[in-house]
Amino acid sequence: MTTPRDDAGQTPDQAPDQTPDQTPGQTPDQAPVPAGSAADESVDDSAVTSQATEDSVGDQALADAGLPAEGGDARGAAGARPPHRASLAHRLYNGQAGLAVVAKRRFWFRVTAVVVLLCVLAMGVRGFNFSIEFSGGNSLRVPATSEQLADVREAAEGAGADVASAQVVGGDSVLLRTSALDNDTERAVVDAVAEAAGVEPSAVSPQSVSADWGGDVTNQALIALAVFLVAVVAFLAVRFQPKMAVGAIVALLHDIVVTAGIYALVGFEVSPSTVIGLLTILGFSLYDTVVVFDKVDENVKDLTKSNRSTFTEASDLAVNQTLMRSINTSVIALLPVAGLLFVGAGLLGAGTLKDLALVLFVGLAAGTYSSIFLATPVLAALKEREPEQQALRKRVLARRASEARNAGVPAPGPVASARRGGATRRSAVAVAERPGSGALPARPEADVQIESPSSVQAAPAQPGAAPGGASAPRPGQRPQRPAGKKRR
Repeated sequence: MTTPRDDAGQTPDQAPDQTPDQTPGQTPDQAPVPAGSAADESVDDSAVTSQATEDSVGDQALADAGLPAEGGDARGAAGARPPHRASLAHRLYNGQAGLAVVAKRRFWFRVTAVVVLLCVLAMGVRGFNFSIEFSGGNSLRVPATSEQLADVREAAEGAGADVASAQVVGGDSVLLRTSALDNDTERAVVDAVAEAAGVEPSAVSPQSVSADWGGDVTNQALIALAVFLVAVVAFLAVRFQPKMAVGAIVALLHDIVVTAGIYALVGFEVSPSTVIGLLTILGFSLYDTVVVFDKVDENVKDLTKSNRSTFTEASDLAVNQTLMRSINTSVIALLPVAGLLFVGAGLLGAGTLKDLALVLFVGLAAGTYSSIFLATPVLAALKEREPEQQALRKRVLARRASEARNAGVPAPGPVASARRGGATRRSAVAVAERPGSGALPARPEADVQIESPSSVQAAPAQPGAAPGGASAPRPGQRPQRPAGKKRR
């Protein structure tokens, strides 16, 4: 049988504003959306963005990262996580644990202060061992083998030279670096080393290096460092915010001081290769810091417009989200440098590489530490002083305190059905129960008996009476019983 439709394509029992797929009682917004239609494919971009922001930075995100929440336990909503027996490194790599780096920034500040203080003391007490490029002096290159290295050095020292270093270069030559020599002492040293190596004096190549050249190198290096720091501050202030530039500069200064202190403590020569390596590790440290700051900037975007987390928690989450990336990058960069330092310079005796390898190894390790444990904590310490962040912190703690109080309220119980003999329904309305009793009170007896419809007789029709014989009561008037009818 075909249902008749009108000109608008609607059935007779269908409301004018009702769509064919809409059930009676539903508004057009509540009607089911046909699958595969244009309405089914529409997406509310603002709702999706808001939901994604709440999921990426909030209590659940902190709980997933294994980080504590301020003012409460962030794992309370998600439940206690099962204990893990794997190592900390394994759990960090798989995102099952987190390091409270920013939340415990005072501890890391103390550790950093102790390391920097030791490095400053090493530089003040031991000083630096500058090469002849910086201090000035003479160098002599004589054809010889590694077996003749000790004999050549002893011959130069016996002729009156103060030998700073002696090493084999190229496999068939010995390079001696001495303090500044006058012409007579230089000729005597040349004859002595030639005799020890068994070659003619003309085969020895002496060279004099002025201290002015080293001074020029030092000045150029300082100018390059100043330009580099200014460019870093300008870039971070424009791309992110000025306080991130302050955190990055603090991290860079930490890397410089630590690398210089290790150099002074070990006693390696400070050569032009050392300056090149120092500028290289500053670039690596800045690169790693910018990666962390980019994630911090993503997590704290529009943070003050909500109360999902504090700046410390959002930045701590960013550090943990980039933690394994920073560690993996640093390990990959340190492996070849470690081979260059310990195998090339230590085992094979390639002395020309040890100054460059040491500055790279120490600088990469210090840069990794500062980008994780120093740059972001300094940023958080500066941002938490702002009034907006302090107000945000109060709102977050108030919300968590309210949720903690609500978590102690018993779950809502069932509400009795109005139908006789009917089963109870689950409802969101709480039911007040008598103390010490889990059951609902008995149904009270009615004080007023209600007449049944059959006992009411129709009254004579009156002007203005309603259809059916009963007089229409005035608004607020109590229905009247028929005359002569008594209450049972």
